[in-house]
Amino acid sequence: MTRYSKSVVATGHELVSKAAADTLLIGGNAFDAVVAAGFAGAVAEQTLTSLGGGGFLLARTSGVAGPVEEIFFDFFVDTPGRGLDRMPDPHFFPVNIDFGGSGQIFNVGMGSVAVPGTLKGLLHVQKRLGRISLSEVLLPAKEMAAGHKLNDFQASFLRMLHPIMILTRTGRNLYEPGGRYMKSGDVLVNSQMADFLDTLTEDDGRSFYSGDIARQIEQDMKEGQGMLTREDLASYKVIERKPLRVKYRDHTLLAGPPPSLGGSLITLSLSLLEQMEPVDEWGSSEHLLRTTGLMKEVERLRRQALSTPEAIQAFLENGDVVSSTENIRSFSRGTTHVSIADQEGNVASMTCSNGEGSGYFAPGTGIMLNNMMGEDDLHPEGFHSSPPGMRVSSMMSPSVVLKDGEVRIVLGSGGSKRIRTAMSQVLSQIIDFKRDIAIAVNAPRLHWDGEVLQVEPGFPEESMEALSKVVPVNLWKERNVYFGGVHTVIPGEEGVGDPRRGGAVVMVSV
Repeated sequence: MTRYSKSVVATGHELVSKAAADTLLIGGNAFDAVVAAGFAGAVAEQTLTSLGGGGFLLARTSGVAGPVEEIFFDFFVDTPGRGLDRMPDPHFFPVNIDFGGSGQIFNVGMGSVAVPGTLKGLLHVQKRLGRISLSEVLLPAKEMAAGHKLNDFQASFLRMLHPIMILTRTGRNLYEPGGRYMKSGDVLVNSQMADFLDTLTEDDGRSFYSGDIARQIEQDMKEGQGMLTREDLASYKVIERKPLRVKYRDHTLLAGPPPSLGGSLITLSLSLLEQMEPVDEWGSSEHLLRTTGLMKEVERLRRQALSTPEAIQAFLENGDVVSSTENIRSFSRGTTHVSIADQEGNVASMTCSNGEGSGYFAPGTGIMLNNMMGEDDLHPEGFHSSPPGMRVSSMMSPSVVLKDGEVRIVLGSGGSKRIRTAMSQVLSQIIDFKRDIAIAVNAPRLHWDGEVLQVEPGFPEESMEALSKVVPVNLWKERNVYFGGVHTVIPGEEGVGDPRRGGAVVMVSV
């Protein structure tokens, strides 16, 4: 076991990083701190995460107080509809979100709400691995809910999601008080959220999952053509899983196991890369062509046959991997995250999401519920095709990289379909090209969207010319939230918050 001179926190918001750091300073460990960050993010990053959403947390304990544990906490959403005699025609409609260089369709409304898990997940992790009291962990979030200034990043996300945020009266009261939509520098007050957080130390979330709030949610859903029931909420469980482990070069990646799809797709990408000799120069024509070929091949495999984690694992064990690497070679020739590592060596990597939000708020809580039933990449077989009570798959994959049995990197990303490409590109830079994590996170990225190669500015001109000869290319004018937000920590040394998503790093010495 290794002890460090300082703890390191990397998140997508300065107030969220401060919440985690303050929790460490009063004696909390990495798991207290990540839970404090989770609650704080639900207040300060209200367009990216919510207690009414879902998430994953990959924890690795230091071994100081017992054997080393590696636990993947799954508190992602379930499909709704338990106890319904018949499924309603769901209230469900599309909204086009413009990222500035490319758009994406998301579906919102009451029928887009899946069974939320984040609240129960955070409470479960804190009780399971935390050291200090829940009231101490909740304090930063409560103070923020009483009033905090919107920063530039959250204000820009609010502008992007404007039609969703003001879909209901509660949303309009929160984000458009007095008829004026909030902008950067305005003070956002969510008094209902502050009051709700106050109840958690005694209530432990019971009212939300089985009590008065659950009953009111069910009634609202009946009246509004939603499918979420009180039985759904009461039946929800956090699942502790064994992380997916994959060797890459001389490292080991711990990532999200089934039924999460994101970890398996990252594993597939790295496993295919490992079958090929490393490219000499990052950003060269050869490197970008290979990276594009890899993304196209992984997407081809996913669409044709490998739509489940189990299918991906079977392919890696028994499939024609050689043909896939030849496809890549042939081509190459022509979501918010928190990463924390404390001084004892405990590490926590957590990714949470509310999708884009459904527009519906749980009564009296200030909590917007998710729209995970309206995310097309989470439902490859079609919307509302799964029976109630199924854990929904996800592209999110909070991860940890080991070398010689020690944690080397803690990382993860938001970004919907771009999570796997963002993380694979950052990991390859750090491991294959021996690049510093700050350089790796800040470097331009590319993403194959199935039809067009989306590319951030900053690659060499000759490399872009080589790409444009073989695929359609959309060159963005600047780095963008579209390409994910990979918040990364090296225990005891440094952290990098991705500037695409307002990244903020705090070092803590106790």
